[in-house]
Amino acid sequence: MPKGTFFFGSLKYDQLFVIVILRNQGDTMKHETVLKEEAIEYLNIKPDGIYVDGTLGGAGHSLRILESLTTGFLYAFDQDDFAINYAKDVLKGFSNYLIIKSNFRYLKQRLNDLGIHKIDGLLLDLGLSSFQIDDVSRGFTYLKETSLDMRMDQSQPLTAELILNTFELDELARIFYVYGEEKNAYKIAHRIIEKRPLKTTMDLVKICDSVNYKEKGHSSKRVFQALRIAVNDELTVLEDVLKDAVDLLNPNGRLVIITFHSLEDRIVKHFFKDESTLDIPKNLPILPTMNTKFEVITKKPVYPTELEMERNSRSRSAKLRALKRKDV
Repeated sequence: MPKGTFFFGSLKYDQLFVIVILRNQGDTMKHETVLKEEAIEYLNIKPDGIYVDGTLGGAGHSLRILESLTTGFLYAFDQDDFAINYAKDVLKGFSNYLIIKSNFRYLKQRLNDLGIHKIDGLLLDLGLSSFQIDDVSRGFTYLKETSLDMRMDQSQPLTAELILNTFELDELARIFYVYGEEKNAYKIAHRIIEKRPLKTTMDLVKICDSVNYKEKGHSSKRVFQALRIAVNDELTVLEDVLKDAVDLLNPNGRLVIITFHSLEDRIVKHFFKDESTLDIPKNLPILPTMNTKFEVITKKPVYPTELEMERNSRSRSAKLRALKRKDV
């Protein structure tokens, strides 16, 4: 086997394999599961329970869930073919799980189709997996020249290139400002339209460099985040799944969510607050029968330890929050 080539699993088609060709420098493509033990702790797993990993990725969380189950079952969702095939190899010692190729936005529907209407816990580890970041061809990186793709589900038609080359000025600026909190959103959008067509990530980086040349961090970071969110409709998907998740939870069931940027965290924080707070007009008495169905069990977000952040720099922006359905 040539140096730098690793086989991760079978595609079950003419004996083909998923082959990952690593960079010439000999770097390894690896997945580091963020807040792994903390997520399992807050899920409070029942050995005979039904659990859902809505973001399978490198299967680190799914593996720990399965290790905690005896007669229980795990349903794992992912829309990325590479992640699914990689996870099958990671989880090959277990039989009490099912991988569902789907965006977790359809989680409730897909589970209901399987006859599952209640679960004991749901974990969402939002954002990109290490595989998606490290695979240059996916277009998520602003450090290498590659195609402007950014799709988590590569079967969908909408790409970053399509957005950049066809959307109107105001819509581009809105995406950069709302999803990336980019203060120079309008200037960058205007420059993009002047420079069309954009074909590679470096075409976009050069534009961001020309506008954000005074930035301390990378000039393109916020714009790339905004495009990724827009391509994959990430915030709307999150809002949708939160509503479905609380309907699915059994009494004492847990919803555990790991976020990686302020937009996601704000949505989760406000949703948890709304679900665990009584909406009662001022000056009205609170009766014993008036109670919320849910309780926030992380009064403050849980952060990675210093050791984890040193070991895995990508964990630095991670926050974990957890919600529990009360036993009522």
